[in-house]
Amino acid sequence: MTLAEAFTQAARRAGIAKVAPGEAPSGHALLAAIGGVRGIIEAILPGLGFLIVYTATGELLPSVLIPVAVAVVFVAIRLLTRTTATSAIAGVVGIGASALLAILSGRAEENFLLGFYVNGIWIVALLISLIVRWPIVGVVVGLLRGEGSAWRGDRAKFRVAVITTSLWAALFGLRLAIQLPLYFAGQPQLLGATKLIMGLPLYAGMLWITWLLVRAVYAPRSVE
Repeated sequence: MTLAEAFTQAARRAGIAKVAPGEAPSGHALLAAIGGVRGIIEAILPGLGFLIVYTATGELLPSVLIPVAVAVVFVAIRLLTRTTATSAIAGVVGIGASALLAILSGRAEENFLLGFYVNGIWIVALLISLIVRWPIVGVVVGLLRGEGSAWRGDRAKFRVAVITTSLWAALFGLRLAIQLPLYFAGQPQLLGATKLIMGLPLYAGMLWITWLLVRAVYAPRSVE
């Protein structure tokens, strides 16, 4: 497999690939892009478990271990039903690492530290792509369309790529702007609540906006 083919396959696994550039997004496509009903449950339940258990007990250990157990169950179900378990396994690793940080530090808010780094890495990657004038959204759409770098020569497409990439950077920045003060203030319950609210719902909304903006500059056709 060539590097270009690897990047193309990665692009087709992105949420935006659920709607061919130029086609109208639909509720069904949005649901598929965020993993379907199962994906929604897997994304929300561990965080909700932490919030409920910590609010009810104030105990660190069960609050961080129960989400790990829930995530492990999701992996087991996927393996037993012979469905793709990659995202679920990644979820277990992330949740487990976050739980370990919290247990070692003895502070419940450390359970969210890894998420801050992930958001920060995305911000840096998106901003770098804008600085070098290869906005990530444009790259992904270009790969999906099989047009290589031709989109960079189209002013409308390039402008939309810049706008949508900037919006994604703003989303990750907004998460940090709201959640970091709660982390430093030692407010794990509020952190848990804001992470749920600013997680999947905002991701889905931003994906929809991205689809609409990209559609405005692409004529409908099938992804090659």
